[in-house]
Amino acid sequence: MKIKKIMIYTLFTALLGTILAGCGGNSKDGAAGGGSITIGSKNFTENVLLAHMMADLIEDQTDISVKRQMNLGGSNVAWTALENNEIQLFPDYTGTIVANYYQEKTGTSEESLAKARELAGADGLIFLEPFGINNTYTLAVTRATAEKYSLKTFSDLAKVSADMVLGVEFEFLDREDGYPGIKKLYGMNFKESKGMDHGIMYRAIDDGETDVTNAYATDAQIKVHDLVILEDDKEFFPPYDAGPVIRQETLDQHPELKEVLNQMGGVITETEMQDLNAKVDVDALKEEDVARDFLISKGLIKD
Repeated sequence: MKIKKIMIYTLFTALLGTILAGCGGNSKDGAAGGGSITIGSKNFTENVLLAHMMADLIEDQTDISVKRQMNLGGSNVAWTALENNEIQLFPDYTGTIVANYYQEKTGTSEESLAKARELAGADGLIFLEPFGINNTYTLAVTRATAEKYSLKTFSDLAKVSADMVLGVEFEFLDREDGYPGIKKLYGMNFKESKGMDHGIMYRAIDDGETDVTNAYATDAQIKVHDLVILEDDKEFFPPYDAGPVIRQETLDQHPELKEVLNQMGGVITETEMQDLNAKVDVDALKEEDVARDFLISKGLIKD
């Protein structure tokens, strides 16, 4: 009988502790009232950096306990994790949301943002204020080439393309959203076009074997090789504006997150993102350190 009473008391104590813990939640310093959130990222440098920035900001300005699950995998893996509530927040891109997850057509940056918000919102996922970077495809030339031909836009390039060699990734030569499409819209006709691996492209343009290459707008290699990005003045490439995507139910539980995360709205330029990516990919600094230092430099968190 005595043993039975001890067992009942032990079970009651454990149950009471669980109830109290559930009511109180967890804060960043262990105090009650903060709750918790899991932030994820895709498996490339830029996305990891952006996820760390959001995590740092939340930890600095709220009592919410943050768990970080970086390098989850590709876009579909991270999106599925968000849908399944395995993570509650991660950085994504308007073009990816509209074209990849929902197979809809993109438009301008403004149209794609509105479409991404509409489509994701119907599934209880909220796209907050974009960070300021559009990590889209682009064309780039050396600084010397840009100065020699006064190149600023794709239209400028089209006028002198007959004198130039294009060196791009293999698939870019054949995809309709690559060279064939650009050729139709801008009337570009290079004297030669070469397909090559991503890493070789930059070596080729450095060595003067090619004059023009394709790139991502925030690629660290743009900075490393001192290339000049040309403006897609007819907006051929779809926009990939980056921003926080969060579950609606998470915002309902923690409404302060909207104001906190929106402080990152428009705070990062493509050039700054190139620099940040280069610090990791070239200088071998840790993503979490680079992310935190950037937020401090912007006055968003304290040192």
